Amino acid sequence: MNTTTVDSRFWDRIAQRYSRRPVADEAAYQQTLDRVRARLSPRANVLELGCGTGTTALKLAPHAEHITATDVSANMIDIAQAKAKEQRVDNVRFVRGTVQDDWLTAGSFDVVMTFNLIHLLQDMLGSLKRMHELLTPDGLFVSKTPCVGDMNLLVRGVIPIMRVFGQAPFVNFIGKARLQQAVVESGFEIIETGLYPAKSHSLYIVARKAEGSRV
Repeated sequence: MNTTTVDSRFWDRIAQRYSRRPVADEAAYQQTLDRVRARLSPRANVLELGCGTGTTALKLAPHAEHITATDVSANMIDIAQAKAKEQRVDNVRFVRGTVQDDWLTAGSFDVVMTFNLIHLLQDMLGSLKRMHELLTPDGLFVSKTPCVGDMNLLVRGVIPIMRVFGQAPFVNFIGKARLQQAVVESGFEIIETGLYPAKSHSLYIVARKAEGSRV
């Protein structure tokens, strides 16, 4: 059984509880949304990876032509689809999947977004390179990632124990410096960074697919 299968079961199990959980820092979330909206356009074809229950994709829907939003959890996708129907949003497609799925066509997205996902990827560099492949020339990669490797030792010590008991997914203990290095190694040029909240380890990155880059 691979890591994706194990983690999809974890997220399936907590999907309903996750959907009811309020945003931890609403001001920081809104600030992030504002930064993302500034990078979208009415004609943008957007991919969101790790969309969860769809809240962010639905909030950004008015600012793009179309959003394809994926998640490994079927239960998360079911909730997202119900939200889209209730809100009568017809330019967002929610589908179960991962960045490596063959149906995602290379060079077909103007923007690839990931929020609170990269630290959960076992093959982080391979996934970033695949995101690079999916983008159009000069396409944008937009992400926000909890850089767990920069957090205190207590947090880093508790997570592996929780995972043994099925109470946490796989977590990549990456820091801010290594994350930015990995983005560059994957063929991107970083054009914006920020911390939202300001006193946190949640690193926001906007990077452009470098012209002529090959990875």
